[in-house]
Amino acid sequence: MLAWKRARWVCAALLAATLVGCQGSPDAGSGGPSPGASRSPSGYGAVFLAVDECSSRGRGTFTEVPCRSERAVARVTARYDGKVAAGPMCPAHTDFVLHISENRPALDENGDGEIPQGYACMRNLEPPHPGDPGGGGGPRTIVGDCVYSAGRGQVRETACDGSGTGKPQYRVAAAAADRAKCPALTALYVTLGGSSEPVGCAVRV
Repeated sequence: MLAWKRARWVCAALLAATLVGCQGSPDAGSGGPSPGASRSPSGYGAVFLAVDECSSRGRGTFTEVPCRSERAVARVTARYDGKVAAGPMCPAHTDFVLHISENRPALDENGDGEIPQGYACMRNLEPPHPGDPGGGGGPRTIVGDCVYSAGRGQVRETACDGSGTGKPQYRVAAAAADRAKCPALTALYVTLGGSSEPVGCAVRV
């Protein structure tokens, strides 16, 4: 296998889909790159893990590789600078998020000697896709996802087919601008984030 000199190791953390009654999030992003990030159709480019680039997966670490490489396992669907808590939300069907630690190597992709702190929204190249509706994972809760009670007014996301850690108790059946616009059968309200329809209307399953 080829070892790409330009690849940089990054620490990865799969964001847990933990919902705290009304889970707050910044407004949803458009899915585009952060300011300064450039698109690259060639598999890798001037910006580390830019939109449409791919990564491999190792023991708790990820490296950037060409998307045509047999090592490629996931593609970047959106890329933002800064911390997740202060930045835009990843696209709805994101499978996991890579947290990119700030690094100042002697040589790097664009020659400025710096890889800024940021995060990449990743989509697996092949199934499973935990970020899909009912998949039981991903950094966001979306319509079609299922949750179960985790105590103290908290709920956690789980796979709707029962294959997850907890048995599904509620399913997010719709999204609304506020609670008053949820269907009559709504038994639980979950904050989805975003600005237009931030309330998830969940029904019992």
